[in-house]
Amino acid sequence: MPINLDDPKKFKTLVGQAHQVAMNMLRPISRKYDLAEHEYPKELDMLAAMIDGLAESGASEGAGAAGVRRGSSAEDAGNKNGTNLASVMSIQEMCWGDVGLLLSMPRQGLGNSAIASVADDEQLERFDGVWAGMAITEPGTGSDSANIKTTAVLDGDEYVLNGEKIYVTSGDRADHIVVWATLDRSLGRAAIKSFVVPKGTPGMRVDRLEHKLGIRASDTATIIFEDCRVPAANLLGSPEVDPKQGFAGAMATFDNTRPLVASMAVGCASAALDLTRELLASAGVEVDHDRPAYAQSAAAAKFLQLESDLEGARLLMLQAAWMADNRQPNSLEASMAKAKAGRVGSDVTLSCVELCGAVGYSEGELLEKWARDSKILDIFEGTQQIQQLIVARRVLGLSSAELK
Repeated sequence: MPINLDDPKKFKTLVGQAHQVAMNMLRPISRKYDLAEHEYPKELDMLAAMIDGLAESGASEGAGAAGVRRGSSAEDAGNKNGTNLASVMSIQEMCWGDVGLLLSMPRQGLGNSAIASVADDEQLERFDGVWAGMAITEPGTGSDSANIKTTAVLDGDEYVLNGEKIYVTSGDRADHIVVWATLDRSLGRAAIKSFVVPKGTPGMRVDRLEHKLGIRASDTATIIFEDCRVPAANLLGSPEVDPKQGFAGAMATFDNTRPLVASMAVGCASAALDLTRELLASAGVEVDHDRPAYAQSAAAAKFLQLESDLEGARLLMLQAAWMADNRQPNSLEASMAKAKAGRVGSDVTLSCVELCGAVGYSEGELLEKWARDSKILDIFEGTQQIQQLIVARRVLGLSSAELK
């Protein structure tokens, strides 16, 4: 089957709108909210209303992080460009504007992706329109999500949650939190389930907000759960513990969110390359794509290398999203995209700072900010090392117990 690497025509309007929003709404307030850490960007309320209007009118498909649920009908199989692909393409453009502001968008949290990935049809309808953060990481339990210690004990028609979650994106602003907890630690990975906890639920409290290297516009919280009672109906998907299924239900979330994070890295790095190209040209350094790198200046040769690395990451991102649209298992490809984009994104933004010297290092331009913002995209949703481990397991056909 021939491969067409052009952007799908039906998404060009969506991508164009996302780029205009990034350029005219996000980029102008980028520095403001980088400096005003923890202050909510009120301008995003108007933007969220615009996206809601597009969604209701049917003019928008995959306008944000919520649009990642895979279809389950026979009509969804085959060769289609669907919501997953639209999401990564639009998010890439939005992060060309600002990653932290994109992560601050109401009703576009990573918890929304978890709901879309795991919830049953009734829950999808019930939680439609919520803004959900996602609480996975715990003290002493970073990349090893299977080692979660937060517990969920069934008591009548409610689950009682106890534990501490750290680095929860939008943990203070979101109106719901998707919490990963274990029903029984002795049963291992299979007992880990996701619970939707509404903000204000007794026993749930935001303990602190983190001061961070980058994405300062986005709030990152520590949340404590002490005898927090949640309706049993808020357990996403099936409450059954199936050792044969293992961690598959929970990991389906990552298969959908990792391409999204890859798109954030690609978008941020694209912004850095675009500005660096302009700054190099103003300094008399022209990048010529028709001549080999060795025949150009060192700066131009480096720029060409960065461009090619980023294009590789972008193509992996598109492949992982397309596979999800077509109901193909994409765990390997999602991790490959996340690993490549996370590493390349950080390399590109730091290299752009270096290429532009004092201009890149100062706050006169956004290059230094993008270098700070991009690093988290190589860390959250699974670090670089974890992604490489997952890829190795898939390629070698080994289990997590066989290859640690």
